Amino acid sequence: MKWALRRYRDEEDYWRIRDFLRQVFQLNGRRELSWQVARLDYWRWHVNENIVRFRLEDVVFLWENEDGRIAAVLNPEGKGEVFLQVHPGLRTPELEEEMLVTAEKNLATSRSNGQHRVRVWATEHDDLRRDILLRRGYAKGEGSDYQRRRSLDAPILEAPPAPGYAVRSLGGAEELPARSWASWKAFHPDDPDERYEGWEWYHNIQRIPLYRRDLDIVAIAPNDEVASFCTVWYDDVTRTGYFEPVGTAPSHQRRGLGKAVIREGLRRLKRLGATVAYVHAETKGGNALYPLVGFTEYDLSEPWAKEL
Repeated sequence: MKWALRRYRDEEDYWRIRDFLRQVFQLNGRRELSWQVARLDYWRWHVNENIVRFRLEDVVFLWENEDGRIAAVLNPEGKGEVFLQVHPGLRTPELEEEMLVTAEKNLATSRSNGQHRVRVWATEHDDLRRDILLRRGYAKGEGSDYQRRRSLDAPILEAPPAPGYAVRSLGGAEELPARSWASWKAFHPDDPDERYEGWEWYHNIQRIPLYRRDLDIVAIAPNDEVASFCTVWYDDVTRTGYFEPVGTAPSHQRRGLGKAVIREGLRRLKRLGATVAYVHAETKGGNALYPLVGFTEYDLSEPWAKEL
């Protein structure tokens, strides 16, 4: 079957891509060989609108037939970082190679040395994609993404926070500055506070279609600071939960707060009807925490880069 390449056009395309990703996720046995809907939404409303600010018409590409059936979607995450979302029943070496050619032509980022680079992700056992990447001159890089999941049929242990701390849903608009500050401290522990850019970005988080404030969970310190947090995305179509982000401010670490907010998230997901929860980790801290709350590694996604 011939698949025609075209650029993203409008909001209708976005919702069609969401439906496509749900279908692909189920067909792949709920393995994240392509993005989940939660990750797509998080990319669009947070990573894109708050950080990289792409025009979707410039960076998202679809392959479809004359009836509008989607076979594949190509999109970036950050600049020069691309992901191939492919229907498993329609996947061929020719299609994947065309997607890579499109990425190299349209999504590479400029380097300080005057060259351009594109980075593509492939799971460690994806021989089809790895063979194409090697043939096209890509080299495997560092910074693997450890994909973990947890059945919600397994027991969820109690994890009371340290004395004086309380775990609950995020409060109203008045608590957004504190939530944003906790995120800054958790993910930028070595940066000067003068680089902090404020809390307004969190409005885009709350615009995400899957956002639920009852799944935006925080641990509150005795001084009313937001000490730890996890935001959970529940997709009732696939009955899955996705944890992104998870963090604890440095001054509140080693008090069991990460375990406490995650386990509260797991309990709430289970009550909503979710059957599996997912989380990713690239850092040492994340890979140490998640096994303690029952997540096991099931796939390793690795970056492959090419200088153009």
